[in-house]
Amino acid sequence: MGSVIKLVCASALVGLLAACASSSPDVIKRGDTQRMAQVEDAVVLSIRTVVVDGSQTGVGAAVGGVVGALGGYGGSGVQREAQVLGVLAGVAGAAAGNAIERFATKEDAIEVLVQLKGGDRRAIVQAKGTEQLAAGDPVIIITTGGKVRVTKAPK
Repeated sequence: MGSVIKLVCASALVGLLAACASSSPDVIKRGDTQRMAQVEDAVVLSIRTVVVDGSQTGVGAAVGGVVGALGGYGGSGVQREAQVLGVLAGVAGAAAGNAIERFATKEDAIEVLVQLKGGDRRAIVQAKGTEQLAAGDPVIIITTGGKVRVTKAPK
């Protein structure tokens, strides 16, 4: 039984680490390196703070359900009671795991409204990075593999 709990805890840790993938504009994915990117000049019109809702991949619910079921099953010495407790605790654990995953993957972001040189306007949502953008800043919009990020224009 102890090895099963260790396995479940290790699986939970792996799931949590996988859920913590960054969408920061300061972090470039390995697959996006050494690729030509499209660059457009623009000017920031406004910046607004937003929150990107957390993901629900099912990993949190699965891990929470297994942990809850194992914990509930061990809660009684009577076979029938242990089974019922295991099922109830499994359902509760799945709900808790889902909520934890959603909360853990939620992140603060900004919505940047820009005006391109041709007059068109675009809104881009990206995670907060180290660079501070403000209305009136000249920026470049970098598009790589369908992903877009905004950064200050080089001087």
